[in-house]
Order: sequence, then structure tokens, then C-alpha cells
Amino acid sequence: MSSSSLTAPIDVELRPDRPALVHVDSPGDAPSWAVAHREVLRALVTEHGALLVRGLDLRRTDEIGAVFARLAGDLMTEREAFAPRQEHGPGLYSSTTWPANQPMCMHHELSYALEAPGLMLFACPTAPAQGGATAVADAEQVLQALPAELTQRFARTGWMLTRSYNGEIGASLEESFGTDDRSAVERYCLAHAIDFTWRADGSLYTEQRRAAVVHHPVTGRRCWFNQVAFLNEWTLAPEVREYLVDVYGADGLPFNTRYGDGTPIGEDVVQLLNATYDEHTRREPWQSGDLMLVDNVRTAHSREAFTGERQVLVAMAEPQRLAAGGTSAKESR
Repeated sequence: MSSSSLTAPIDVELRPDRPALVHVDSPGDAPSWAVAHREVLRALVTEHGALLVRGLDLRRTDEIGAVFARLAGDLMTEREAFAPRQEHGPGLYSSTTWPANQPMCMHHELSYALEAPGLMLFACPTAPAQGGATAVADAEQVLQALPAELTQRFARTGWMLTRSYNGEIGASLEESFGTDDRSAVERYCLAHAIDFTWRADGSLYTEQRRAAVVHHPVTGRRCWFNQVAFLNEWTLAPEVREYLVDVYGADGLPFNTRYGDGTPIGEDVVQLLNATYDEHTRREPWQSGDLMLVDNVRTAHSREAFTGERQVLVAMAEPQRLAAGGTSAKESR
């Protein structure tokens, strides 16, 4: 395929089992190359949902930050993180701290925030020895594949994220809100439609309801957009869930998800969601120096288990306040 209608044609390799892939030969200065090809790259992301660019040889943090800025403009400061990241510069982060032997299931970044990134940018200075792919899945296709009754229910009620900031598991108050000052945290919650309670031990418990099905800001198409499965207790490894429930109690888990009306989500539903994602997963192993752009609304992403050293830098851009999908039976498929 060739995007010949744009000013800087790029040939794209398309296969059903992996993201769209572009090979670059000797780009020279990568930030300058990004400027020259920005429009065509962004058009390809809109067309395919995700794009892997191979051959830029992105190894240095400063160069990666420059390429991200050329492609996306202002980068977002992450708030409401569920796990720690290392910051490498304004809007430039390490991938989320997560055990290497445990996968991070499919999700849309910050889909529980009022403003979610429309674009995710990834670069891999150091590829892992095995595994560790940032896999993707088309959110329109996932929505179509799920049972109508289930998607209609989520379209009606939305979904709820509950969080308990216990200071031990997951992100701390400062890592999530940018401050540990109680008044500042409360102001943030009030401004971002987050219900909060300070428990007797001084820890914070929050609930936030968000749309589970949204309209894409460019195409208008309806997408399954949430972190219902990824942040649910039934996605945890059984031994991890058992430990957390034993230590913190069923209502004290670091994070969990429910239907938007507060009803618990059954294990069977979570298994169905993850199985549907698996059926629509596309993956390409990282090679050192790769760049990947992901439409965060159209496309869910995951991180597979890995061995060896793995370094991936991440940025978020183009914040979106997304309209919920319709609730009629006709529109919910």
C-alpha cells in the first residue's frame, strides 16, 4: 500500500495479525524526518488505528522526546496513574511499572479520566529478549464482537472504577494526583467528577463513573473504550487476587471495576471481555529503536509478559473529552 495522495508517500505493510508497519531506510536526523512525515504518519494512524515505524533507531531519551514533540505537539502530564512511572522529561515517561512475568491486558490509556489522550506514542530503545510486545486491538471490532445484551448494558450504565490508595500497592497519592496535600487532592477530585472518601486510617477511597462506549472524535464511529477488564479483580492472577483480598479486604483492593450503577461484574463477563480482546489482538515484537503510534480511542493496547531487559518510553497527547455512545438497541452494536 502507498499513501500517494499525501505529500510524503510511505509504503505500509499490512497483515491481519500485526499492526500496520512502515520500514524507514537511513532517515538521518529522526526529529527532522518526523516533521517531514508528520501528516502522512498521522493519516495512517487514523486509517489503521496503530502504526509501527521501524528503522528510525531511536535510542536516546532526548531524541525520542524530540520525535514525540514533532509528531504530537504538546505532550500531556499524566494524572490518575494506577501504577508508578519514571519521568524522563515533560510528558515523557517510562512504561508503567508492572511485573515482567504478568501481562498487562488490553486497555485504553486513562479511559477513566475526564480527559483521555487521543494519541499514544511509544518508543523502544531496548527490546526484551522474549515477549513484551505492545499488542493492539481494534475497539470498533471488539464492540461488534461482544454480545449485544452486554454492550447495551454498559452503554446504559457506563462503568465505575474504584480505587483504594493504601500507600503500598499501586500509585501513591503524589504519583497519581501530583501532590499528597489532602486539600489539593480533594479539589482535583471535585473538578474531575471523582467521588472520594477519607477512611479512618487516613487512606483515600475513590469512585468514578465513565462511559464504556464512546464516539470516536474524528470518525464518529462507536468504540468499546474503557478499562473494565484490565482493572477488574478477576483479571488478576488468582494468587495475587487472593493475597490482596486477604490483606486489604474485598472493598480495599487498589483498583476494581463495576457496572456504572455499582453492580459487581462477574468473573464470566471479565473472562469474556479478555477472550474477545485475544481474538482481535495484533502483535509485532519490539525491535530496539522502534516507534509506535496508537489511536487511543480506536485502539486498545496491552503489554505482554517478557524476559530480559525491556525499555519503552511513552507519551500521551491530544486530550479528548469523549461523548458516550447511544443507548438504543439499534446503536449499541
